[in-house]
Amino acid sequence: GDVVALKRIRLDSEDEGVPCTAIREISLLKELRHPNIVRLYDVLHTDKKLTLVFEYCEQDLKKYLDGCGGTVEPFQVKSFLYQLLKGVAFCHEHRVLHRDLKPQNLLINKFGKLKLADFGLARAFGIPVRSYSHEVVTLWYRAPDVLLGSRRYSTSIDIWSAGCIFAEMVQGGRPLFPGLAAPDQLLRIFKFLGTPTEEIWYGVTELPEWSKYEFPMYAAQPLSSAVNNLDMSGLDLLKSMLVYMPDFRISAEDALRHRYFKDLPAHIRA
Repeated sequence: GDVVALKRIRLDSEDEGVPCTAIREISLLKELRHPNIVRLYDVLHTDKKLTLVFEYCEQDLKKYLDGCGGTVEPFQVKSFLYQLLKGVAFCHEHRVLHRDLKPQNLLINKFGKLKLADFGLARAFGIPVRSYSHEVVTLWYRAPDVLLGSRRYSTSIDIWSAGCIFAEMVQGGRPLFPGLAAPDQLLRIFKFLGTPTEEIWYGVTELPEWSKYEFPMYAAQPLSSAVNNLDMSGLDLLKSMLVYMPDFRISAEDALRHRYFKDLPAHIRA
């Protein structure tokens, strides 16, 4: 007698059957079994629609932040971030990129357990890194390498998104980089982290979109100027997630071992 969530996908009669994004989501989710990933129980296929039967979660992180009155307890931020990184680390270990992490895709059940959902854009990645389409990830959480047209991205794009979500939780639901379009999004990032140069980010000037813009040379601001309410270890972790060079961004596995989490109780770490 469990409550479940149903996700219905309409199948157009002219279509070649089931949409490829749905197929991708199904095949991935069936494999990914983890306490911090939404469980897919079943798939029902009729001629006109596909119904995915998921475990039910009461709300998503966006709704949670909208209802928090502008502040989230530091312990709650830490707990949610740890659970988010656990889910991401599990995906990455199984060669899956989520590619669309945002508060709306992080579900929270009545026990305060956070779970990654909506793998519609996720894709198993092989080694070496293949070239992917770059129209993914909601703008505010999109990594600068993706915004600049890079197609050779890997696990690091999820880490950037997680860093933006971390900052948003710390700020009680205020997004870190609420850009209006790709150029504006890049400007907001550069104003805060400084305009990248070849010295800071090797290869940045070779990225497809770089030459389309004339970016002013901004100096980097201290993280604490935009993200207050975060202690030194939290700022250190955030800084290591929001690194320009994708290869130098911290991994989910290493982030989980960061000293910021050292005071988390064992039942959350389990």
